Amino acid sequence: MSSLITLETPGRLMSVRCPWNRNSLLAGGHTSLFRDRGLDFEELRHYQPGDDLRYIDRRATARTGQPFVRSFLEERDRPTIVVCDQRMNMFFGSCLNFKSYTAAELGALLGWSAFHSGDRVGVMVFNDQRIDTVAPHRSRQRLQQCLATIHRQNRELHAERGVSGAVDFDQLLARCLNSAPHDHTIYLVSDFMGISDKGEETTTLRRIRRLARHNDVLAFQVYDPIALNLPTYGRVTLMEGEQQISLDLGRRRMREPISEYLKQRLEGVQAVMRRNRIPVLPVSAGEATVDQYLRGFGGKL
Repeated sequence: MSSLITLETPGRLMSVRCPWNRNSLLAGGHTSLFRDRGLDFEELRHYQPGDDLRYIDRRATARTGQPFVRSFLEERDRPTIVVCDQRMNMFFGSCLNFKSYTAAELGALLGWSAFHSGDRVGVMVFNDQRIDTVAPHRSRQRLQQCLATIHRQNRELHAERGVSGAVDFDQLLARCLNSAPHDHTIYLVSDFMGISDKGEETTTLRRIRRLARHNDVLAFQVYDPIALNLPTYGRVTLMEGEQQISLDLGRRRMREPISEYLKQRLEGVQAVMRRNRIPVLPVSAGEATVDQYLRGFGGKL
């Protein structure tokens, strides 16, 4: 828990909402990855020199014969939900960190960044058995509750736990849609196991499109470096529940299909996000999370 709290300093250094540096890994052809903050109507008032002509109310002006403008109150904060994957598929690491721990650190960094940007922060942490939710609120105490929720689920992961299948990514998206129907910022931190680029009308893809249509969504794809560079020798043991299978990576016929599958899965997730106009930042569990976070948004320590 204390390690997540100490991430406040780097989380405050680089706001996800600030304009991207040209060196940002997320820089591209769009002027902004996020919609403008909302404006709430306040009142009609007489036009004054210097007022924006776009806000002239034509009906009131025609009715009274005098120019009237609409004034608005700017939405000063907006709810932010950090979605953090702590399923058993995240309980893997070939070097440095487990994917689950990298996801926990990313969740903390994003929470601190949103908090210091003035937004209300909540979390949705899910594993194979349940989804724990903390509603967005702007207070340091609530943010610490969010971090405690991430920490608790991260500590619950262990090799003998097994997978029940009670919660999948489709159910997680349904919960997101219920909690954030519109005008939320949603950070998805996961390896996105369960999302496929095959087919356009699956329930999962429809829910991704709905979520992105009315909210600002940014995806962080956590992966292990072995997915990009599979060893050419040695044996690995894959486990799912009580089932185990041992693979000899020294055998080319065994190694190449696995390597191709892992790369295609990474690329398939990114293709899904691109088609739905969701920016995606790949984050390796084999490298320091803070360095990648700052580099991803064009910042530096």
